[in-house]
Amino acid sequence: MAQINKPNEYFNTKLYSGDNATNKAITGVNFQPDLVWIKARTEVHQHNLFDVIRGVNKNLSSNLTSAEATDNQYGYLASYDTDGFTTQKGSSSGQWNVNETGENYVAWNWLASNTTASNTKGSITSTVSANTTSGFSIVSYTGTGSTATVGHGLSQTPEMIIVKLRSGSGTDWITWGSILGGTVGSEFIKLNLTGEKTTGLNSSWFNNTAPTSSVFTVGTQSDLNGSGSTYIGYCFHSVKGYSKFGRYTGNGSTDGTFVYTGFKPAFVMIKSAIGDTGQWVMYDTARDTYNAMDLELQAESSNAEDALGSNPIDCLSNGFKIRSSTLRINKNTSTFIYMAFAEQPLVGTNNIPATAR
Repeated sequence: MAQINKPNEYFNTKLYSGDNATNKAITGVNFQPDLVWIKARTEVHQHNLFDVIRGVNKNLSSNLTSAEATDNQYGYLASYDTDGFTTQKGSSSGQWNVNETGENYVAWNWLASNTTASNTKGSITSTVSANTTSGFSIVSYTGTGSTATVGHGLSQTPEMIIVKLRSGSGTDWITWGSILGGTVGSEFIKLNLTGEKTTGLNSSWFNNTAPTSSVFTVGTQSDLNGSGSTYIGYCFHSVKGYSKFGRYTGNGSTDGTFVYTGFKPAFVMIKSAIGDTGQWVMYDTARDTYNAMDLELQAESSNAEDALGSNPIDCLSNGFKIRSSTLRINKNTSTFIYMAFAEQPLVGTNNIPATAR
């Protein structure tokens, strides 16, 4: 697969301030996003995830087990625009508000295909919005209650798949793939919780079957494949110059592990997977404009941005380096998983190298 030379055409972070306007257009994203993940920075508010398949004004929260909500009371995403998105004013303030007066927000944006299509490669017909160039797809399907396969729309095997039940509450964000190591298809970790990966699962989850370049397998568990239930999935694989999904081993030192990505990161999310529990720590270069990066948000928590400087990492021209001995990103001998998206490839096809900050 060819290298991506302009990562901000596929992923971009946008900061904005709320003003409670009826329709607030957020521009400067550089493309029409298909997945928009919004988090309030300065208040305890829920995460809000919107995508093109589920449509506007339908949110899910990465830190909750709740069903998909049509949240008109607190505001919502009203449209996906050519250079960003538009938020709609709610009737009251609240923890799901995406445009509250005086609040600062971060929005992480991904491009899929700007279209949806039926995919019949699996035994379940899915609806997908897939970008085979950037290795990202959004997948919606209806469960059967029997072991089945689901077409994901990519041309390579996903390294990370995140699935959430839309039509019911009390279920977790099931996250799995090769980045966890072990037996792919029998292990997973939960985006909404701090626990380690779960191992030794029976076939009712993923039928002990690894995903392929066209499908992933689901068993009979209601978190993934309840009869008549609807699900959304986000699928990713690494692309040179743009994205990297992997794992590293902590050393417990402030001179921590260096992780090579092959690009200057714009966004990094880290989670302890083996050896300790811990938060899903999220960093980006829009909120942290110089090293060390320490303004963290947590995917499993509604907490406001942590600006204590206790968990710093350095964003480098070719990867990132841990600068903290804290357990959540660098416990000695523990295994951590990460997902990273690029600001700039290490060396583009124009032979101009990325520079450190």
